[in-house]
Amino acid sequence: MPPPDFKGLALQAVGSSVDEKGVKGAGNVKGVAIVRLGVDVPYEQAWTLQRRLHARRAADEISDLCLILEHAPVYTAGKRTLPHERPVDGTPVIDVDRGGKITWHGPGQLVCYPIIRIGDVVSYVRVLEEVLIQVCADFGVTARRVEGRGGIWVPGDPAHGLPDRRIGMIGIRVSGGVTMHGFALNCVNDLSWYTRIAGDDAGVTSLAAETGRRITVDEVIPFAGKRLAEALGEEPYDLYEEDLA
Repeated sequence: MPPPDFKGLALQAVGSSVDEKGVKGAGNVKGVAIVRLGVDVPYEQAWTLQRRLHARRAADEISDLCLILEHAPVYTAGKRTLPHERPVDGTPVIDVDRGGKITWHGPGQLVCYPIIRIGDVVSYVRVLEEVLIQVCADFGVTARRVEGRGGIWVPGDPAHGLPDRRIGMIGIRVSGGVTMHGFALNCVNDLSWYTRIAGDDAGVTSLAAETGRRITVDEVIPFAGKRLAEALGEEPYDLYEEDLA
């Protein structure tokens, strides 16, 4: 099956028409750097790095990049999180400056933080949704958008009492035309972590649960980097964290 045509989405999401003082359009940059940060990365550490790189991208000191990692177990709450949605057992939660509600990150879950210049926020979210859908398809899992619900879902089967199951999450922040935060994809993580989130009766799943085989984050990373770059109309290339300095 030929790869999907992302060009229409890419043109809406990234372009040289962004009006920023002293900043060149992202259309002049043809590559997106894929930076692997490893596993068990503390959330605060990655968040600090994001903020630093965001400021540099906004100042046009660096080009588009994407941080890819697995976090140490953590719950984070976006701006739309309501008090009753926090874990009922007092589990610590980090309040963050992204959109969306509360979620979990941890081992076995792929997390991608694109730090890129965009032209339209809605189109950018659609791009990330399509990236998640295509990565799932790369592993034989059908996923889709569900109207009125955030993230990406594996379709249920009402005839057999099987609900839609969330497999991918999106939560972003855009400041100065540059993105932070991003998306997460459940690969082989322990899904019981989600049971601590109060008021969330949505089903959750992972690539491993849907396919019946262990699919690690390391297996998924190359596909995620490739699909993201395709969606942005750029070429992916690897960059070491130490080369960001």
